[in-house]
Amino acid sequence: MVDVLISAKELHDRLAREAGRPLVLDVRWVLGDPHGHAHYVERRIPGSVYVDLNEDLAAHATPAEGRHPLPSPENFQATARRWGLRNGQSVVVLDDNGGQAAARAWWLLRWAGHEDVRLLDGGLRAWVEANYVLDGPDDPIPAPQPGDVDLGSGHMPTLDIDEAAAFPSNGVLLDARAGERYRGEQEPVDPKAGHIPGALSAPTSENLQGNGRFKDPHELRARFEALGAVAGKPDAVAAYCGSGVTAAHEVAALAVAGIHAALYPGSWSQWSNQPDRPVATGSEA
Repeated sequence: MVDVLISAKELHDRLAREAGRPLVLDVRWVLGDPHGHAHYVERRIPGSVYVDLNEDLAAHATPAEGRHPLPSPENFQATARRWGLRNGQSVVVLDDNGGQAAARAWWLLRWAGHEDVRLLDGGLRAWVEANYVLDGPDDPIPAPQPGDVDLGSGHMPTLDIDEAAAFPSNGVLLDARAGERYRGEQEPVDPKAGHIPGALSAPTSENLQGNGRFKDPHELRARFEALGAVAGKPDAVAAYCGSGVTAAHEVAALAVAGIHAALYPGSWSQWSNQPDRPVATGSEA
């Protein structure tokens, strides 16, 4: 089973060592809140590096590709080196929203071939609740030393728009958005409301406990099995969301449950911009 999560205690212990310290990436981002960097400056894990989701973890948005297309391998490698990432170095990613933004960095690094990356379970909240030290606005933020990491692409499975359209015929396609967006009751950012025909509603919020930590692997497995997503069936499960961000959280939760899943990066922001693509509404697939 893939090691997806790390506890605040384990991260704290690793950071206290002289050798083998992980690179900590802070991906503070929530849809509708453009102030992630300001939140990072206000309080952050000492030594952590801020990651801008729009600039660092995506190419520029286009109607044809969606709001958060995958960055090119060359650009992403340059970005990761700017963070200070070295070959073989472990990485821990976090946010303050249950990992729903940080999972994009987790997934992208694994897609690029960097395997030693984990999500801080419970994010910044777990660190604070453990009473570990935080840096604040009066503490300096040193620039990282350039890294030497070599990255590629294609190490995590993806779907293009045609593969996403066909996927429900032979597999389970999970829609990770909130239920009201899946049902088409509201759509705050994309041009059409509804979901890909055949997709099943599986909001990422249901991957988490009330404290922002992931549910137990057995509980997650039961949740996904009830939707038809089971372990031991390669290429049988995929996920999408609004723009390929929280769908990475779904892939991470599935991995915690021992279930392999592909990601549709274009997600609803790509699908809903194509006039020839059908749209389903309501609670039924």
